[in-house]
This record gives sequence, structure tokens and C-alpha cells, in this order.
Amino acid sequence: MANQKSNKHRQDEHIVENRELNIYEALIPVITLVGMLAYNVYVFGDDALSGSNQFILLLGGAVAAIVGFMNKVSYKQMLAEVAENVKSTTGALLILLMVGALAGTWLISGIIPAMIYYGLQILNPTIFLPACVIICAIISIATGSSWTTAATVGIALIGIGDALGISLGMTAGAVLSGAYFGDKLSPLSDTTNLAPAMAGGELFSHIKYMTITTVPTIVVTLVVFIIIGLNIDTSGTADIDGILTSIDATFNINGWLFLVPVAVISLIVKKTPPLAALLIGTLLGAVFALFFQPDIVAGITNVKELTFESGYKGILKAITVQTAIPTDNEALNDLFSAKGMAGMLGTIWLIVCAMVFGGIMDGIGALARISSALLSLAKTTFGLFASTVASCLALNVTASDQYLAIVVPGKMFSKAYADRGLAPENLSRTLEDSGTVTSVLVPWNTCGAYHSGVLGVSVMEYFVYAIFNWLSPIMTLIFAGLGIKIKQLIDKKEGE
Repeated sequence: MANQKSNKHRQDEHIVENRELNIYEALIPVITLVGMLAYNVYVFGDDALSGSNQFILLLGGAVAAIVGFMNKVSYKQMLAEVAENVKSTTGALLILLMVGALAGTWLISGIIPAMIYYGLQILNPTIFLPACVIICAIISIATGSSWTTAATVGIALIGIGDALGISLGMTAGAVLSGAYFGDKLSPLSDTTNLAPAMAGGELFSHIKYMTITTVPTIVVTLVVFIIIGLNIDTSGTADIDGILTSIDATFNINGWLFLVPVAVISLIVKKTPPLAALLIGTLLGAVFALFFQPDIVAGITNVKELTFESGYKGILKAITVQTAIPTDNEALNDLFSAKGMAGMLGTIWLIVCAMVFGGIMDGIGALARISSALLSLAKTTFGLFASTVASCLALNVTASDQYLAIVVPGKMFSKAYADRGLAPENLSRTLEDSGTVTSVLVPWNTCGAYHSGVLGVSVMEYFVYAIFNWLSPIMTLIFAGLGIKIKQLIDKKEGE
């Protein structure tokens, strides 16, 4: 994922505890929020993310605040935690804005159309979904960021899938499955570094131990997508020639356009901050648009010839507001539309409101109380693993942030694992299997909101097809229940 805070900062985060608060009171805001959101989605459907869900999150925060007031928590303390939570998302919010800008310049420069153009010729419907998983896994391992993967090749794959007549939910699920597989195993990923740091383990030992559950999970995911591909019924296959002709007639398609995404990925691999890499990608896209697609840039401003003024205006419009490139193919008109930075404001609004709820829940001590209650239920080794999984899932829902879903259980459960003679790799692996990958399955979580906004596909549409993401916690519980590869502390001592 994108880097929001330094790992040192996350490790030093305090966990607010409140002895006055009992578990039933801690659960009141959660139950209330889930109930209100369920009804709101029932009433508004896909339009719930347009604003009503955001207000429901604020109402959930108000309920949590009332519980806090009843348990001697000051308004000042709750507001301080909200401020800290919102502050922690600054990097993510700026990245979202830059992703919107990048999508705009990559559209008008012909980069995304070129990806779709060549991708349609290579990826037929039968192999498309498993190919999405593999492509995104490779990019994510190289960059260490599922966010960057979704914002670059993910957007292009969504377009290719749409042109092939494949469900957007299927394509998004395949993209996210591959992206999070790579994110989990990449030593460049911040969550991959954070999990062993919280558990008291070592990075490469953690990565090696993660493969025990991660590899079987991705294999199952690929098998399922291969089966879907063999049985898929698409409507777009017969129209590929027409689509290719329309793209070629609208844009100047050539291989030079791929220099921009290659440059961005190279920057990320070299540990350039994602925000800087995306900004450079946006500016390069603008330069390539002026050089390769002058007529399109001029057309955005409704003039026939490109001048300095029309070029400046066209580029800025593509970066900031919605831009549509008309073609002679009806199927491509929706595809070749980008919303710029303005299109990300709804997602930003959602993240801020989610951080308000999560901040108040942390401020009143509810997050710590819920984790402690789950820890008290861990009477066996399997129970300890199950409690860790449940705690990570609960925090992804309540705190709306995958980092807190790693930090809080990591701090709460590390001593319990050591007391049972379990190596820290058990905890760090479980934190990743249940905290990192499931964050994208919660619509109001920062990850769910980000990927839904970037890919243009709601969480409800891709949930079922994000197989790797929901299968990972199940796989870790299966291994724990069967006692497979449960590393003991004594094993570590013998190896030293």
C-alpha cells in the first residue's frame, strides 16, 4: 500500500485504554454503524457512496462520542484522536488526488488507450482473468504497492476487460488478488515491514513464513479464475476488430507511450516516494499528450489547432476535471473518460468521515476493549490465531485503516504468542493474512475506498471475485486448525 507514515511512527502509536468502558458499550457504535450502513445501502444502492454513507459514518462517530461521554472521556481527547487519524491519511489523500491527475493525462496522451489496444490483441477472454492476477502480482512485488499497481496497470486492465465484455467486478477482483499477493510478499511494502516489526520478528523470515499460506491461496485463486475463464460468456469478443479500429482512428498508438508507465514503475522500484512518482508520471503523461496527441489536447478546449494557451488549458482540464474523448464506437465512449482530481473528492470525503469514526472509537478506548475481549477468548493455540484474525477484521471495519488493524492486534497479542511458545512469525503472518488483505473488502476502509474510487468498481461488485483477499484469513485458520507449520520459539533458538 501507499506509505502514509513511517514504520517507526506506527510502532510508537499508543493504544487508548479505558477501564470504565465494558465490551457491550464498546460494541454499541459498531452494531449501530453496521445497521445504519446496511439500511442505507439497501435504500440508495450503488449511490450510497455518493454522500449518504459518509454522513452515516459521522452519525456512527456521534454514537461513539455519546458512549465516550457516558464513560468519562473528554471531548478534547476524542477530537485529538480524530485529528491524529485524519493526519495519518494525509499521504493517502494526496496520492488519491495525484492518481486522478495521472488518469487524466494518461488518457489524453494515449497511454491507457495503448495499453487497451495491445492488451486486447494479447489477452483473450479465456486467459484474461488469470493473466490479470499474474501481471498485477509481478508489478506489485516490484513496486511494493498495491495502490500503485491499481492506479497504473489496474486501470488499463479494467478497460480491457470492459472491452472484452467481462464483468467489471471480475476484473477488479483479479486485479486486487494479484496486487495484494505481490504487496504481501514484497520487501518494499510498508505493511510487510510493519507486521514483523509489531510481532518482534525479522523481515525476510516473515516473508518466507508467509509463503506457507500465501502460495496455496494464490494457487487456489488462479485455479478459480482459470475455471471462470474457460466458462465465461462474453459479448465483446466479436467486436474486438471494430474496437481496435476505433482506438487507432482516435489516438496515435505506438510503443513509445509505454515509456511513461515503465518510468513510473522504475521510480517506485528505486524507492521513490509514491506521491513523487505519480506526480512525475502525471507530468510525463502531459508532455507525451502534447507530443503524440496534439489534436486531442486541442479538442478538449474546442479549438482545431494546438497553441500554447489551448495546450495549457487542455492539460489542466484533464488533470483537474472530467475529460471525455469521443470515438466512433459507442462502447469506447464511457471507457475513454477520466474524472481527474475532482473525481477523487468523493473517495477523499469517505476516508475523512471514516477516520472521524475510527478516531472517536480509539479515543474512547473501544478499539482496545474489543481487542482485549477477543484475546481473552483465546484458550487454545487455534483460539489465539482465531482471535487475532477476528481482531484484525474488526479493526478494519471499525478503525477503517489497515495499519491500525496491524498495529493494535500486534501490540495486544505479541506477549500471548510468546507465552505459548510461538515464534513471532506466527503473529506477523496472521496480521498480514487477515489485516492487510481484507482492508480492501470494507467500503469505508481507506483501502476499500481507494481501490473502489480508482478502479471505478464498487466493493460490493468485486467482493466475491477478490478471492485471494477473503480466502487468506480462511487459509491461515485452516493451517492453524490442522497445526501445519506452526513455528515454535524453541525452533528459532535451536537454529541460532
